[in-house]
Amino acid sequence: MEKVTSTFKALSDPNRIRIIKMLQVRPLCVCEITEQLGLAPSTVSKHLSILNDAGFIVDEKDGKWVNYSLDESGRNPYALRLLFQIKEWLLEDEIIQADVTALQDIDRYQICSADE
Repeated sequence: MEKVTSTFKALSDPNRIRIIKMLQVRPLCVCEITEQLGLAPSTVSKHLSILNDAGFIVDEKDGKWVNYSLDESGRNPYALRLLFQIKEWLLEDEIIQADVTALQDIDRYQICSADE
């Protein structure tokens, strides 16, 4: 019961759903997500931690960046099933559409600090 509850709690924040929808487009680093959401890096990091703990995303070090992507490994089977459902949800939502469109112009080399 605890795993199911934590899985759904991870989806209880609109910004975390936006992050999942953005990660459907491509892997992103904290600064790219921060740029689009307009939140503090610490807030974005907390959201990413919650999504990671619930099994929705994974992180991978890539040079100076940590890239976040959807976790399709099945380590949390509930999260995996929901990820497949979420791909079909909110396709017509204006905020999600704006996020997806904005990702085309967000360039980590221009927005991320050298010390990230």
